[in-house]
Amino acid sequence: MNVNAGGRTGELVNAARRFAADHVVGAAAEWERERRMPVELFKTAAEAGLLGLMVPQEAGGHGLGLKQTAAVDEVLAGADMALAFAFKVHGNLAGNLARNGSPAQIERYLKAMLAGEVIGAFLLTEPRGGSDATAITTRARPDGDGWVLDGEKAWVSNGAVAGVMLVFAQTDPDRGWRGIAGFLVDADQPGVIRQPAYHVLSGHALGTCGVTFDGVKLDRGALLLEPEAAFKGAMRGTDIARIGVGAMAAGMMAASLDAALAHTRDRAAFGQTVADFQGVQWQLADAATDLEATRLLTGHAADLFDAGENATVAAAHAKKFGSRAAVRTIAQLMQVMGAVGFRHDAGHPLARHLASAKMAEWLDGANEIQNLVIARSLLRD
Repeated sequence: MNVNAGGRTGELVNAARRFAADHVVGAAAEWERERRMPVELFKTAAEAGLLGLMVPQEAGGHGLGLKQTAAVDEVLAGADMALAFAFKVHGNLAGNLARNGSPAQIERYLKAMLAGEVIGAFLLTEPRGGSDATAITTRARPDGDGWVLDGEKAWVSNGAVAGVMLVFAQTDPDRGWRGIAGFLVDADQPGVIRQPAYHVLSGHALGTCGVTFDGVKLDRGALLLEPEAAFKGAMRGTDIARIGVGAMAAGMMAASLDAALAHTRDRAAFGQTVADFQGVQWQLADAATDLEATRLLTGHAADLFDAGENATVAAAHAKKFGSRAAVRTIAQLMQVMGAVGFRHDAGHPLARHLASAKMAEWLDGANEIQNLVIARSLLRD
């Protein structure tokens, strides 16, 4: 599916709706019960045109801007945020590869990634570093014409099934963040040890796990991002992901609001529908306001990014407000629906969305980190 970025974004949004309806809505609750990542859906998503959204058209992608991509993120997350974020991580690596990869790297990985045949992962976080992205201890030591990689990464989205990993490693500890470089690592290389997928409250479709590197030998062609440029590239990817989280929070709120509206209109209580009670109406209205505010903050951040301006603070606002509002709003909508909202099956997605909204408060930097980004900007100004 070849989509023109200027005039056919709506087609991709509609494709995302069909994909979600046909493959996600009825299955997401089962993935959680089975603690399973539906790896087979990457190929299905590729056939629907949903991978490589920000990859340039000349490289085989769709060449969309971030605001256009966010519209697709919102739709997919309304069905299942974990799967939507899995696609986002994969797409970010594909876009990074298309922008910065050598011809050999692009030839080796990009076509397979766009077809959903090889899944990508982004390895920045470490067990002891958490949200401090500069505190990387994974080490890449020069070794002849190549490198030797040792260390451990945590909370690796797509890690359970990834075929190629972008690993950020320290090449010179004395240089701090300027010594960090980014390497493409095949997951089946000797010394790459994939830990079991995490058992979490929700979000098993994200395939999160830890990965250890024990003397992994890399040739010179594995280097994707040079020292100094790598950390800046990681922060660019983080801005993209944070704006995506804002869009996904909106998607979960919109789906939850739709479910609550349908239930309260249909449910009778004390001679009228639940929706006739003013208290319920006000709770629904508050949910709609949070949804609208999240969309506006996310859209503003995406506009800045697409214009080539610094979007870091705006992305922090969108991610923080969106994820925090989603936790509050979805819990409120569950209350409006009564005990039905607490059910955890295909027809009642609020419990799953609430758990994923809580997960969103940590994704790509905990909300306390967003406060740090915002506060530093205020004080600098």
